[in-house]
Amino acid sequence: MTERQEKAKAAFLEGHNCAQSVLLAFNTDIGMKDEDLLRISSGFGSGMGRMQETCGALTGGMMVISYLYGKYRVGDHASKELSIEMIGAFVKSFRQKHQDTTCRKLLGLDLGTQEGQIEASEDPAYKRKCTAYVTDAVEILERDILKLQ
Repeated sequence: MTERQEKAKAAFLEGHNCAQSVLLAFNTDIGMKDEDLLRISSGFGSGMGRMQETCGALTGGMMVISYLYGKYRVGDHASKELSIEMIGAFVKSFRQKHQDTTCRKLLGLDLGTQEGQIEASEDPAYKRKCTAYVTDAVEILERDILKLQ
């Protein structure tokens, strides 16, 4: 496991959501304070606002790609296209590995209900699954997308 993967795993096991954990793994690459990264990504856990849509590990990775390669100047079409291409490749790789990209299907439980939240907090399988999604997202970003290794 790489240093960034270990960092993401530790962040998740400490209690941060999947998006926060992936984003924190790249904190030195991004150069922002951890507090700022945590605040920016806090609403993306549990598939964006607990709606269980796109997995937080993916949205965290999309934020990494967008920060490092995204468009920030009007008319910078090259950066826009590059970041869109990279995000597409990232999501495609994650989907190939896990067969889906939605939190609901990846976890197989409904975090929008109190019962689902209790099950997730008490069932060790939940932590194992999300830890795998977080570390796999970091691995895909490092090896295949950002080519940081």
